[in-house]
Amino acid sequence: MRKIATPSFAVGFIFVLSLACAAQNGKVETVGPLTDNAVPEGVRQVLDSKGYRLTLEGGAPICELWVRKRVPAQTKKDVEGVAYPQLAESLLVGVVHFPQAAADFRGQRIPAGFYTLRYALMPNDANHLGAAPSRDFLLLIPAASDADPNATFKFQELMALSESATGTKHPGPLSLVQTDSGVAAPSVSKDDQDHWIFSASMKLSSGEELPFALVVKGTTQQ
Repeated sequence: MRKIATPSFAVGFIFVLSLACAAQNGKVETVGPLTDNAVPEGVRQVLDSKGYRLTLEGGAPICELWVRKRVPAQTKKDVEGVAYPQLAESLLVGVVHFPQAAADFRGQRIPAGFYTLRYALMPNDANHLGAAPSRDFLLLIPAASDADPNATFKFQELMALSESATGTKHPGPLSLVQTDSGVAAPSVSKDDQDHWIFSASMKLSSGEELPFALVVKGTTQQ
């Protein structure tokens, strides 16, 4: 039987199609300033005038997110397991709005609403070993309970504030993961662990643009 050769353009088309299917990218839209009174005015004033609306797999928007205009930066230190050493613990990074109930990185239910996002480090102990790729998290705090963007909190105070987001004895974390890419257009995509990751950058008080990647949907494998 004579073998029929596959045209090179057909092979190329199949290859490109397979890459497109594997990418599983979501949609990022730019939105205007956060004006909802559910978020204290002091917090709204420090946020960037543009935010992002994220939609996954063609469904309804999963969340809207606003990053601080200029995120206060600390002297960068090399700390084991820490991907974002420029950020100080309990620092307000931004605000997220969930139009419908969502889930944190632990799989805990998060009611619809507005939440501030404060930076925290997962304890470096046996209880948390391997729970996430890095120790960096943004903790969800009900916006109505967090009126001062420049406030700082001790570890246990921050945990207690975040526990009010989950209604449990555990705080509500969203995982920050390492990004190897430089500053690029905001995007959202799915990794091989079923984590939907929003990638963008934040402007630090030093003037530096800091790329970051945040798991907006998906839970720890443990």
